[in-house]
Amino acid sequence: MKQGSLRVFWLVLLAGLALAAFGQDLTVNLESRVIESFHNSEDGLYVWRKDASRYAVGKEPTDKDNPAFANMGLEGGDFYPKLSYFEVWPNALYRNSRDVKDLRSMGIWGKFKRMGYNWLDIYPTLKSEGENAQPYEIPLMGRTRELDMWVWGSRMNYYMEIFLRDEQGRIHVLNLGNLNYEGWKNLKVKLPSHILQQRRIYLDPTSANTIGVADRNSIYLKFVKFRVWTSPNEQAGNFYLYFHQFKSLTDTYGVVFDGDEMSDPDWIREHWESSNSGN
Repeated sequence: MKQGSLRVFWLVLLAGLALAAFGQDLTVNLESRVIESFHNSEDGLYVWRKDASRYAVGKEPTDKDNPAFANMGLEGGDFYPKLSYFEVWPNALYRNSRDVKDLRSMGIWGKFKRMGYNWLDIYPTLKSEGENAQPYEIPLMGRTRELDMWVWGSRMNYYMEIFLRDEQGRIHVLNLGNLNYEGWKNLKVKLPSHILQQRRIYLDPTSANTIGVADRNSIYLKFVKFRVWTSPNEQAGNFYLYFHQFKSLTDTYGVVFDGDEMSDPDWIREHWESSNSGN
């Protein structure tokens, strides 16, 4: 009996020491952040564009090399997919309210010539760069725990992925979920622990943002694009999808320590780059 009590005592003690040692890592400050509402508002930052694999209706296998298909990615004409905005939204999110102004969702109308592993990409560009804007990767500040988006499905056996890029340039592909359901559904994906988002030590003042302690300690991920895949046994001749409110659940907690200001990129530049010491 005494031996069992002693064992419990040591287990409790070890657990307490572990919590003391790693207490900073366990502290979190979770915030829900809207990355894109898809309202198509005038003050929005992004213009969303689309691309599709070679069997999209109106798209030829040689379109990448043929100048005749230079405008393939633009809205309008007989090319698919088409992208537009509509005054529809998930009632579950707004409690059936019709009083919300400028509320819209982004819609996609797609067609493929044949069944198979066809894909459809949806990616952002900066509105400020106009029609010739290149794809833009949206920075995800803080340490992202989860990503979610409302997607309207029509019982097509398709599935959707999210592409992220880390600081080393590596692409991580996360499965947001299957689209084989009817109506609006909030799709979610947790970020796996192997995607590094926490710096062990701050080293490079030229590559960091200076928004706050949490950002100095973070390794930034960037959102690259959404990709929708058609399953090879599902018809792909005509389909519709709608997207609303792309969000992240983010840990914004920053560890403050004695001398943390010395890890600030501005402090490093001010005190080292302006230093005349040659030693």
